[in-house]
Amino acid sequence: MNVAELIHSALAEGKTRFAFELLPPLKGDGMGGVFAAIDPLMEFDPAYINVTFHREGIKQTQRPDGSAEWHVVRRRPGTVGISAAIKARYGVETVPHLICGGLSRYDIEDALIDMDFLGLHNVLALRGDKSQNERRFMPHPQGHAHAADLVRQIAAMNRGEFVDGEVEICHHSKFSIGVAGYPEGHEESASPEADIAALKAKVDAGAEYVVTQLFYDNARFFDFVRRCREAGIGVPIIPGIKPLATLRHLTLLPETFGCSIPEPLRREVLAHRDDKAAVRRIGTEWAIAQSRELKAAGVPVLHYYPMGKAENIIEIARTVF
Repeated sequence: MNVAELIHSALAEGKTRFAFELLPPLKGDGMGGVFAAIDPLMEFDPAYINVTFHREGIKQTQRPDGSAEWHVVRRRPGTVGISAAIKARYGVETVPHLICGGLSRYDIEDALIDMDFLGLHNVLALRGDKSQNERRFMPHPQGHAHAADLVRQIAAMNRGEFVDGEVEICHHSKFSIGVAGYPEGHEESASPEADIAALKAKVDAGAEYVVTQLFYDNARFFDFVRRCREAGIGVPIIPGIKPLATLRHLTLLPETFGCSIPEPLRREVLAHRDDKAAVRRIGTEWAIAQSRELKAAGVPVLHYYPMGKAENIIEIARTVF
């Protein structure tokens, strides 16, 4: 089964599956850390594992004459290869992320062809963040400005339509396409209505399910789902959960992901600000309560963001699943 089929199967059975997301290792690292992060999570029978894609950054070096030279680099390369290695080792459906940022339509097509050759038939289609040297997101001159355009390219390839035109005799790919949703709105959206309209455009282009940005107030998720349904978005919507783990997360997470921290959670963390273990426990307990409520509401999958730290995800999964 691909991920869309797994989600619909869970809905039909009335069960909630476990899933999580991984960061590729830094350039120069091997797969040992990746496997070490996955191994303890396999006891919870993950429906799928996502692997993030990280676009290029800018590195400055000095020429022999003393002048500056700039290089485009990726600190976490290898999303497709890592996804293939995970699927081969564990037999679980793996979802490479694919982004618009820094990639031409030809680059995207090549990545999709490689994924298809490797038996990776799922993809999470994202616009991606702006580069370090950009004030706002700038698409590749031969690329896509919006995730909906990326979804259209993937869906077209499933029909045998490539960048340079239709291939009469070809092996048709069968990618299951997921996209991102933002319960509290994307930071660049002009309004909540515009944000929902952008999501609907992605679904209309061929997306089969939505995975949300992390959030800490389930009421915001339920309201987001309601607004999506009212707008005619009928595909499954998967909630994304990341347990708060440090005092710094109170400011870092809202700044990075545009999420709000509920006042009861903020007060409890600040009351134990000098006790790192207590802060981590508070964040884990909050995520457990979130997960239980979402599971009781019948969501087909709970999608967790370990961000390289699996210990609290293990504790949550053992309690919830």
